[in-house]
Amino acid sequence: MKGEIVGNFLPVLNCTLEKGDQIFTEAGGMSWMTEGITMETNTNGGIMKGLGRAFSGESLFMNTYTAEKDNTQISFASSFPGEILEFDLSNGESIICQKKSFMCAEKSVDMKMHFRKKFGAGLFGGEGFIMQKITGPGKAYLELDGNIVKKELAAGETLKVDNGYVAAMTEGVQLDITTVKGVKNVLFGGEGLFLTTLQGPGTVWLQSMPISKLAGTIYPYLPASSK
Repeated sequence: MKGEIVGNFLPVLNCTLEKGDQIFTEAGGMSWMTEGITMETNTNGGIMKGLGRAFSGESLFMNTYTAEKDNTQISFASSFPGEILEFDLSNGESIICQKKSFMCAEKSVDMKMHFRKKFGAGLFGGEGFIMQKITGPGKAYLELDGNIVKKELAAGETLKVDNGYVAAMTEGVQLDITTVKGVKNVLFGGEGLFLTTLQGPGTVWLQSMPISKLAGTIYPYLPASSK
């Protein structure tokens, strides 16, 4: 399978498949495809695994597309202004990402719910208790919000991030929270009481426009509902 990402603010992923290639996505995730591709809908691993994916923001049922001939094409369009990232994962290599970021992957890739064990980080960290874990081997694609900034963290190096800006990270990165110090900083600094902290070693992908931040920005300008 060969993937090509085209476009700018609302990119599209075009996947070229050879006979026998398989790719899966959430229900309704496909945008268009050529002839010679069949679709099968199932829970992709059983009902319990499907329920876990549903908690992580994906659909209970997944669609698997199989190429019946060479040089077929299937496309997946963005649902929000941002970027599509490709990950070519080796056997057992994992990426942890925010809810609803999974777009599609080769059939060999495993996608499941990732539960954050630290209570404080899950409750106040902005990313929530439940994230997604994508494990290779194979290619996987994520749809993330806004422009993406990639940072490499050395062992013990810490990065403090406002809630919602963490898009994805490698499995070795430790995610926790830290308290903003100073009463005036908490009350008037605009960052709230907690910040997400990321500690290396590993790679972190940050997003410039989380959909939650955009919603909060435009909310005051929405017309009040009339009763």
